[in-house]
Amino acid sequence: MNTTPSNLVQSQQDAGNGRRAQLWRQIKRFGFTIAASTLFAGSMTGCSALTQPIDGIPASRVPRQYFAEPKNDLVPVDISLLTLEPPREYVLGAGDILGVYIEGVLPFNPPSSPPEPPPVNFPDAESTLPPSIGYPIAVQEDGSLSLPLIEPLNVNGLTLDQVRDAIRDAYIDNDILRTDKARPIVTIIQERTVDVIVVREDGGGGQGLLRNAASSDFLRGGSDRSASGGLVKLKAYQNDILHALVETGGLPGLNAKNQVKVLRASTRNREAREEFLAKYRKQRLAAMADPCACLPKLPEDPTVMRIPLRLPPGESPNLTQEDITLQEGDIVYIESRETEVFYTGGLLPGGEFPLPRDYDLDVLGAMAMVGNGVYGQSSQSQRSGGIGGLGGAIATIPPGRLYILRKTDCNGQIAIEVDLAKAINEPSSRPLIKAGDTLVLQYKPEEEVLNFGLGTFFTYGIRELLRN
Repeated sequence: MNTTPSNLVQSQQDAGNGRRAQLWRQIKRFGFTIAASTLFAGSMTGCSALTQPIDGIPASRVPRQYFAEPKNDLVPVDISLLTLEPPREYVLGAGDILGVYIEGVLPFNPPSSPPEPPPVNFPDAESTLPPSIGYPIAVQEDGSLSLPLIEPLNVNGLTLDQVRDAIRDAYIDNDILRTDKARPIVTIIQERTVDVIVVREDGGGGQGLLRNAASSDFLRGGSDRSASGGLVKLKAYQNDILHALVETGGLPGLNAKNQVKVLRASTRNREAREEFLAKYRKQRLAAMADPCACLPKLPEDPTVMRIPLRLPPGESPNLTQEDITLQEGDIVYIESRETEVFYTGGLLPGGEFPLPRDYDLDVLGAMAMVGNGVYGQSSQSQRSGGIGGLGGAIATIPPGRLYILRKTDCNGQIAIEVDLAKAINEPSSRPLIKAGDTLVLQYKPEEEVLNFGLGTFFTYGIRELLRN
């Protein structure tokens, strides 16, 4: 066959056109494969932003009443406000046990016999009283002191010196003792006490401090959550909030609320509490009769005194001596923070996590607490090999949208949409987490498409190019 220059050029052109046509067919086939795989993966393998959309409101447009109150600036209350100031001199009252010695009378001895020495009483190891002298005589419920040969003396509200003078004058006025022989001795053997009940749901003081604050075991499930406590005997002028806490383990720990509740045991308070509950029950029954009405929440019981332990700087709890004084039968209640938790879902590892008690937690801090970095894929995404399982470790675009599902009144809900890229650069775009919130992390639609495309390209595209 004759090969001329023109025929050679023509055959080379035909071969080049054939290669270009074959390459174009491969590119179209590859593009079709990518598109089909992306659409199939997006429709079948978990594009939650497309198949399970959440109607959210951007955080910048949410009304302020739906945001959590900040607590970073709260400071501890001065604990000296929770204790009574003891008087300079001990003032007697019902329940005190006195040591009384009256020469010739208590104990009685004949005039011709030498007087007996007074007995010495040593206090218990836990008592702060010095050794006392005399025979034990208790102050009665009506404040009277019964002594031999004279009428009972009213000693309620008197000091030891005043009681000594009253005894001396009584025996002289009744011609029982001469002035030179009337030298009574009066001391304190045992102080009166006030019985109160302390109920604690924090395990007693700081036992929760050593537990993992990032685990739900910090609040629930890690130990017996039953309340502890019991009857506490507080000495006179020590029957206050602070002494009741110190006697049962100290100030509330991290797994207790930052407040102390006091339930008074007086009949008047009990009656007021019953009236409050009866009024609430009536309102609830009226709301249940209307199918369109919301059931009312149980309001704060006005008969229960709540003493905050942390307040904004410059504020005071405005406590009076009557507020912090505990009477017989009062109940001091330390409530658990068991319900102060938030929940996670979506691309975040599902679980229940405790809220910090004394500082704020925003959306970025919550994601870090549950084990998800903003610029890294979640552990769930890594386990499934990227979105839809197609991308493997290739899909490197992190999810950029977080929803906060927050409960509202009447079993309602509001979804707060947080753009994570904006939240990283603007602190004002990081809403604080509230108790009961549910955090749902999702990809934006464009992020899902890009991740699917990248995963499909590196999985099928490179293989197809190498094959051809």
